[in-house]
Amino acid sequence: MSTTEKYDVVVVGGGLAGLSLAIQLTHEGYKVVVYEKEKYPFHRVCGEYISFESWNFLEELGVPLSDWNLPLIKELLVSAPNGNCVEHSLPLGGFGISRYKLDSYLAQLANAAGVIILEETKVEDIVFDQDRFLVSAIPVRNQQSRIISEAKLVCGAFGKRSNIDVKWGRNFIRKKPNKLNNYIAVKYHVRTEQPANQIALHNFESGYCGISQIEDEKYCLCYLTTALNLRRCNNSIEEMEEKIIQRNPYLKRIFTESKFLYDSPVIIAQISFDKKLQVEDHVLMVGDAAGMITPLCGNGMSMALHASKIAFEKIKEFLKGNITRDLLELQYQDKWNELFEKRLHTGRLVQSLFGKRWLTNTFIQTLKPFPKLIDKLIRKTHGTPF
Repeated sequence: MSTTEKYDVVVVGGGLAGLSLAIQLTHEGYKVVVYEKEKYPFHRVCGEYISFESWNFLEELGVPLSDWNLPLIKELLVSAPNGNCVEHSLPLGGFGISRYKLDSYLAQLANAAGVIILEETKVEDIVFDQDRFLVSAIPVRNQQSRIISEAKLVCGAFGKRSNIDVKWGRNFIRKKPNKLNNYIAVKYHVRTEQPANQIALHNFESGYCGISQIEDEKYCLCYLTTALNLRRCNNSIEEMEEKIIQRNPYLKRIFTESKFLYDSPVIIAQISFDKKLQVEDHVLMVGDAAGMITPLCGNGMSMALHASKIAFEKIKEFLKGNITRDLLELQYQDKWNELFEKRLHTGRLVQSLFGKRWLTNTFIQTLKPFPKLIDKLIRKTHGTPF
């Protein structure tokens, strides 16, 4: 059994980019549906640090950040695997908030604005034909049913890797494993001792771990490493944490002295930092679906939010009939690359210096006498308020 509904825009994925885009479009009077395969609220693998460049934008959407007493993060500490470290003030800074809290609140705002949110619904196919889209989806709890949506435009906000990426055989999916595309990420929430205004990035062999405070005096502990590291430890997260990650003395203390608030971590595999296209078969990609900055640079959440704003501005012109579809796609890609491509390039360059123990140890030692270089690297991976 199937049902069909017409929309101006279908958004596939209800994360930061998808929800904020849907809210903006609905405020302009457009009919929008968001497909999300999970049910709010839920945890996502994410560093949960947002640059201050996004603060005003989120408040304009209706998120009451000023009322939530969130930790304001102004200091950075980076440690090498041997425990040597460098500290530096963040030029702009940021704040900590969990995706569990923020995504859920954005979903409430979207629902109140009139966005149709179909939770626990997995998109199976997106087809463009005769200047319109048909989107086919299946409710997770009723797989005998099928939902068909017709739309003038579809936006892909389905994150780091999805079944649609695989179905389409996107370029980053087809690439053989390399130094940019075969990562796993693991996230916990913990209670620990660390300055509330500090984000720390602790390096270990073939990976790094970020920790910073979020709401309610909890901390987000999230690390990225290679699939090879996990295989070397018999595919055991616990063994890898003990034998590889805790060689860094900072991480040894964190993992042995913190109170872990999950029964088990949130994990995602097959993460790729290879280049992606921002438009695939006329679908506009936003958020991580369009391109991922390395977490070491701590700016993915702001990029997703900013991308939603530039997508909204171009989509609005298209829906008003002011620009053609071809021009919409061209202008969106050009603007996206203007804002983010240099950040991604710098992120990949920085990540290449944080892998081998000796290289990371040497790099951190080299950075210490040159605070202006640290400042320059931070500025190259962050934007300005939008």
